[in-house]
Amino acid sequence: MTSNLQASSALDEETARAEIYGLLAQLFYQVPQPEMLAQMRVAVTDAPVAGGFLEEPWRQLVAAARQSSDEDIANEYNHLFGGVGKPEVYLYASHYVSGFLNDKPVARLRDDLKALGLDRHDSMSETEDHFSYLCEVMRYLIAGDDVTVANLTHQRAFFANHIQSWTHNMTDTIGKHPKAKFFGALAEFTQSFLGIEAQGFDLLT
Repeated sequence: MTSNLQASSALDEETARAEIYGLLAQLFYQVPQPEMLAQMRVAVTDAPVAGGFLEEPWRQLVAAARQSSDEDIANEYNHLFGGVGKPEVYLYASHYVSGFLNDKPVARLRDDLKALGLDRHDSMSETEDHFSYLCEVMRYLIAGDDVTVANLTHQRAFFANHIQSWTHNMTDTIGKHPKAKFFGALAEFTQSFLGIEAQGFDLLT
């Protein structure tokens, strides 16, 4: 019985990790869909175990969704990440790693994706180093069916090589922006989640 409970708990944790990466991918990729925001506004904010590490950041994110209209959040997204020319905040790894878009970090990322048997779908307009794309890769490496690709070894390597080194700067930049309300809360939640991920991978070494 104990073994079964431990296996179930581990499975639930992996499912939750994959779902969070999927949520981040959607929220950062484009203006959040009204259906998603509606679901967030009625989401449970109490963690299964009191004092969970993500409980407070998640509560703040849900509160921000409830306090903002769909239009407010759309305008905020477009102001921070959209527009013509230089955005207020970049969501690309290459900007933070090398200071230039589409630079060497993208080439290294494409090599690693190729080694994993992954490539960018034609429908995706952004380059592979967009934060949303990287979250989608992590979601697949957690929840994918092919265990030769979707495993902890690949998760840890991909996270260390393509996410860990720059995302703290990205979330800090978002959080400090005076017009970041919903996305400021999202940045704090993202930073907390990725911090837990980093700690978890450190324990594997």
